[in-house]
Amino acid sequence: MKIKDIISFLETKAHPSLQESYDNAGLITGDASWECKGVICTLDALEEVIDEAIQKKCNLIVAHHPIIFKGLKKINGKNYIEKTIIKAIKNDIAIYAIHTNLDNIKNGVNGKIAQMLGLKHQTILSLKENTLKKLFTFVPVNKADQVRNAIFIAGGGHINNYSECSFNTEGIGTFKGAENTNPFVGEPGKQHQEKEVKIEVIFQAFQEGKIISALLEAHPYEEVAYDIVQLTNGNTSFGAGVIGELPVPLQEKQFLDKLKSVFQVPIIRHTKFIGKPVQRVALCGGAGSFLISKALAVGADAFLTADLKYHEFFDANNQLLLADIGHYESEQFTINLLQEDLEQKFPTFAVLKTEVKTNPVHYL
Repeated sequence: MKIKDIISFLETKAHPSLQESYDNAGLITGDASWECKGVICTLDALEEVIDEAIQKKCNLIVAHHPIIFKGLKKINGKNYIEKTIIKAIKNDIAIYAIHTNLDNIKNGVNGKIAQMLGLKHQTILSLKENTLKKLFTFVPVNKADQVRNAIFIAGGGHINNYSECSFNTEGIGTFKGAENTNPFVGEPGKQHQEKEVKIEVIFQAFQEGKIISALLEAHPYEEVAYDIVQLTNGNTSFGAGVIGELPVPLQEKQFLDKLKSVFQVPIIRHTKFIGKPVQRVALCGGAGSFLISKALAVGADAFLTADLKYHEFFDANNQLLLADIGHYESEQFTINLLQEDLEQKFPTFAVLKTEVKTNPVHYL
């Protein structure tokens, strides 16, 4: 088992292109070609987690938060980031971060939170833009199945729970090859008319290179005509936050008590009660204040998140219950999510959850 095998699986689940522009997900230390001796899943890759990996003979840490967000000009151990990086490099410990790309998939961080709360009818709260493209290509009728299937195998034509989706129209294509060409049909120097199928297929934007390679390899023509356009359609699989419904409505205090129990948090900062039962719940693990307006727009009764500033509590506008349970507390089940996914994919391999509680916030 190579570290790159673990990374490949994780990036199939949450592709790096789905991370936000400010993020630094990916392999932070180590070499993807190393043999993987064991994996530790954690929220934060701190020095204590490096010590744990050494003690447990694991050489890969899969963390949610990147230990490095900005460039380091010096690495001399003056802060916790530099100390962690130095120790990881000295001991050949690879650190891989899967951050906002894991936030931005339906069954990622927020899907896990929704699952822990037992929310039904889950959907993405705010769809991520520019994640879909469409391919148009033109193929001789008798080669249409060949080309279509190659595109499907490369990942094209997937729309949520449906696969091999395409639209096909027949028409007449014309072309004239120069004297030095070797056309699949027709003769050099003469205009040729060919019955062709126009194939239209939607695909995830990050699959573009793979889709084009499959098209060119399967297509019989020397010069393949195709168009790719960016779609503004929302992709219901990618985006920030989740909204769903509790099986039965709860009074506001009951809802907060449920949050305390599920997330094991002693204190919840929240807006005043407005006497509205809570059933439709929006949520975003970590700092989610940017989604308050979206939660209001979709009619949420409550919005669960973390890191709210004083003035952001006013944004609830007496229309929903805002609940701040803490950053670590809101994302803690990401550790379980990573371990469960990796164990399912690699059932005979050592995948551990950290025993280090990395939360820097304490309550008295």
